[in-house]
Amino acid sequence: MRLVLVGVRNGLKAWLAALQFLTRLPVPAKLAGAVGEEVDFRRSVACYPAAGLVIGLLLALAGWLLGLALPPWVAAVLVATIWIGLSGALHLDGLMDTADGLLSHRTRERMLEIMKDSRVGAMGVVAGVLSVLLRVALLASLLPARGALVAFALATIPVWSRAFLATAIAGWPYARAGSGGGLGGLFRGAGAKHALAAAILAGAITAAALAAFGIWPPGEAALALLVMAAVAYGVGWLVAFAVSRKLGGLTGDVYGALNECIELALLLAAVAYVYNA
Repeated sequence: MRLVLVGVRNGLKAWLAALQFLTRLPVPAKLAGAVGEEVDFRRSVACYPAAGLVIGLLLALAGWLLGLALPPWVAAVLVATIWIGLSGALHLDGLMDTADGLLSHRTRERMLEIMKDSRVGAMGVVAGVLSVLLRVALLASLLPARGALVAFALATIPVWSRAFLATAIAGWPYARAGSGGGLGGLFRGAGAKHALAAAILAGAITAAALAAFGIWPPGEAALALLVMAAVAYGVGWLVAFAVSRKLGGLTGDVYGALNECIELALLLAAVAYVYNA
């Protein structure tokens, strides 16, 4: 029994650490005070999909309410604003910094310096603007469909984008190792078991959502789960592999860029399904 209680306590602390890092949602001060050790942040990697689910459920609720009350484009802008705001633009900032560094076509060391600079360059602005525009356009195409499919997509896309982050942390070296690190360095101790746990958790959450929303019969639901996993991990692997070849590994900014790319890819897949259904 004691081992069970310790496991539950550690799991709760890991989930709270994931919420603290990945979102701007307020965590009660009494609970927040229980989190802060390096081990909590390392364990939190496995809980990233659960933090994504909290974001996703809030997005599904916002999409439903705003979609009922407002025209598609207005609702889409507001949902995109909520989406970005829930994470404090953490991932969008990573995308912009990554674009600034990689598209500078400098040496590896210089790219890393540019990415660490708090100022945003032209390439970062372009990447950020295009990302937001594409997100809004995709939401404007998806929200008019309403119903369970839209709610399912909004609820589960943040789950899968954050599930791959665990694989990225465990599967590629940290590019700033030995150079002072960064926020991403907090999670360098996460390994394959954390990545596997995150993938299993994302699959379980999606399976539960598919059962709850009842959109497809079992066979088609299983195919939908596999497609989501394939898109998330396929896009994530391609981007991580390409970036790692240039930087010799990944950084915290790259993790944010990965999250943005995967979310947009999954949104695009959802819109393509609705458009061709």
